[in-house]
Amino acid sequence: MANQSTVTEFFLMGFSDDHGVQLRLFFLLLFIYLIALIGNSLIAFVVILNHHLHTPMYFFLVNLSLTDICYITTTIPKSMAVSLTDNKTITFPGCMTQVFLVIACVGSEVALLTIMAYDRYVAICRPLRYSLILNWGACSQMALASWITSFIHALLQTSLTFQLNFCGLNIIGQFFCDVPQLQKISCTDTKRNQIFMWIVGFIASSFCTGFVFASYGYIFSVILKIPSNQGRYKTFSTCSPHLTVYSLFIITSMFSYLRPQNLSSPTIDLLSAVLYAVLPPVLNPIIYSFRNKDIQEAVWKVMSKSKLACWVFCKSCYPRNI
Repeated sequence: MANQSTVTEFFLMGFSDDHGVQLRLFFLLLFIYLIALIGNSLIAFVVILNHHLHTPMYFFLVNLSLTDICYITTTIPKSMAVSLTDNKTITFPGCMTQVFLVIACVGSEVALLTIMAYDRYVAICRPLRYSLILNWGACSQMALASWITSFIHALLQTSLTFQLNFCGLNIIGQFFCDVPQLQKISCTDTKRNQIFMWIVGFIASSFCTGFVFASYGYIFSVILKIPSNQGRYKTFSTCSPHLTVYSLFIITSMFSYLRPQNLSSPTIDLLSAVLYAVLPPVLNPIIYSFRNKDIQEAVWKVMSKSKLACWVFCKSCYPRNI
């Protein structure tokens, strides 16, 4: 990616210039980051340890959790460092890395959520062929394809973005390097970049959203035919977390990347970035934990075993004197 820019670093404006506010923001961001990190790591951990959860549905959920960890780690730690040290600079390669990883994680998240809709469709509408259609080879190939296509798209988008010239204005009105913000401060024409982003974003979001809602159309038609209320509720409870997570993510990401320029302002840009870059990794494990009894039971089992292990360890370290 040849770049003839005179800019060697950027300044991230973040949330505030007040040092006291920045210090409070540091602790808030630390809390948010730990919640996302612990929640997603816990889901991956309990699924790996619990053999009853070694199914395609939870295999894709682990991939989603790992994506969320990578996603929030790309943006929040740098913003925490800015809030704590008041050093708002980010190097040109650092900004490029952030853009690449954010786009790759966004693409991977959308792809995985789309695949998970297909998993629910096969499980509910084609239950007798579920193990045949979604065998481990097929699941691995679909997960790998989601990552590869996301990396290719991220590489293309990053290349186009950093081929732009930045001739002096290097202040990014955001808490991380974001493509729309970089296009704003570029001193060259960005129409080609905007058209590419619109075309790819529109095609990908239309295909994925159409596929997800078509899958759920078939799923709901099957659910309504289940005679018992308990059976309908149990089947729907396995689908509602995924549908909630997908709707939240696709709406916030489309608003951030595909909204018109006349709807852009510093406050709206900052809010939209928080909604699509911070909120999904935090809420995804919470939504799946609250709405999925298998995950709840697995978490309680792990916690119970951990308490028992700690009790045995403490008893061995401090034996009672007889």
